[in-house]
Amino acid sequence: MVSSITRTQGDIKGISVTADHGEQNLADSLAFSLISLPATPLFGTDGIRGKVGELLNAPLALQIGFWAGVVLRHHAPQVGPVILGQDSRNSSDMLAMALSAGLTAAGIEVWYLGLCPTPCVAYLTSVTEAIGGVMISASHNPPEDNGIKVFGADGAKLPQALQAEIEAGLRGKLVNVGGVGNNGRHYARPQLVSNYSQALQQPLHSGANLQGMKIILDLAWGAAVGLAPQVFMEMGAEVICLHNAADGDRINVNCGSTHLEMLQTAVKEHQADVGFAFDGDADRVLAVDNTGRQVNGDYILYLWGHHLQQQQQLPDNLIVSTVMANLGFERAWKQQGGKLIRTAVGDQYVQAEMLKTGGMLGGEQSGHILCRHYGITGDGLLTALHIASLVKQAGVTLGELVDQSFQTYPQLLKNVRVVDRDRRLGWKDCQPVQQAISFAEAAMGDTGRILVRASGTEPVIRVMVEAADAQLAQHWTNELVATVQQHLA
Repeated sequence: MVSSITRTQGDIKGISVTADHGEQNLADSLAFSLISLPATPLFGTDGIRGKVGELLNAPLALQIGFWAGVVLRHHAPQVGPVILGQDSRNSSDMLAMALSAGLTAAGIEVWYLGLCPTPCVAYLTSVTEAIGGVMISASHNPPEDNGIKVFGADGAKLPQALQAEIEAGLRGKLVNVGGVGNNGRHYARPQLVSNYSQALQQPLHSGANLQGMKIILDLAWGAAVGLAPQVFMEMGAEVICLHNAADGDRINVNCGSTHLEMLQTAVKEHQADVGFAFDGDADRVLAVDNTGRQVNGDYILYLWGHHLQQQQQLPDNLIVSTVMANLGFERAWKQQGGKLIRTAVGDQYVQAEMLKTGGMLGGEQSGHILCRHYGITGDGLLTALHIASLVKQAGVTLGELVDQSFQTYPQLLKNVRVVDRDRRLGWKDCQPVQQAISFAEAAMGDTGRILVRASGTEPVIRVMVEAADAQLAQHWTNELVATVQQHLA
């Protein structure tokens, strides 16, 4: 197989793939079979995501698998497999088979893990000879949605330039594509998930670290239902589980990291030390302290950062977060001699800034936490284990640690559903909305801040207002939400 990419002024002009004589096969038809795609970019802040049967279907997944295989193979120093995993959604099996068909048509060997957390795919990709990884999940989205996340050989989210190459192939903008060599093979490799489990426990001295702790896990009917309870029990904790079966009809429904009410109640009823709520693919986590209070990503970053700071393991005392990070968190961290850098929303932007600056800890308020001492991507299970261990070592409750950290500024976040993809992504061109934002910012001055953005993972416009005064935050949130609903929804 011979391949080349021709670029003109930084843009992809084409990938040329030729096959040995006699190896023309399914790859030929895949390369030239165009499918109906929206005008806006397919890749958002966390891969390709949408409603199954509309944006996401088997023909598209087949094409994504093929072009991901072509691009990953072209950029790999040597031939290797692609690792494929999925969450519990009813559509995940279908998308997994279609993706595998596309990958094998591109001449790629597929190692199929089955049900597993997203960070498991990233980790195994980074420590094996794999040239990439693919995870099928829509994370915290409802059951009718699904998504496709692609990782590079290092286990990190695929760079935007390579995402653009895959999308160019999907849109028929790559030329002179022929067969790609011998067909690949599909192998079931669920046993590899145990390697990820061992890697999670190894830094925490497996078998003793969490003894005496009672921990409640909300597994959201998702990808971590088998793995998370096992890992916490092996670490010595008493574990109580909620929503702990793989259920594609109920994944994320009124549970998990976006709905903490049942976990909060369970922690208080069972007098647990801590509760952890994962999203559907377990790449993020939120905590509940022993009093039943929510402990979001800002608090997790502050507590973990303070611990690493004391261990002299936090270069420049730097934490990388996003524009969503609370002002209370930022100011308290700076009072501790720390430095906070904000990025756009999305763990890929946090990770990019960490790599650029040498930062070792970063994440999002929503619970995507990256600690480069122990992992290469946002990992809810890894984060939960370390926070539980931190509480155990501190010898006080999580509630006491939170009380000693900082007070958040009142921050309201409301979502306005905007189904029209082009209108949602083009919201910045809506003059009435822009005028309303400018007016609100002028009225608030330095007493608060406003953030309006289109979600990269859901069909919504997010409106966030943060202010020292809760009534002020409520007022301007209502004003801006009403304007967005009137002109965009």
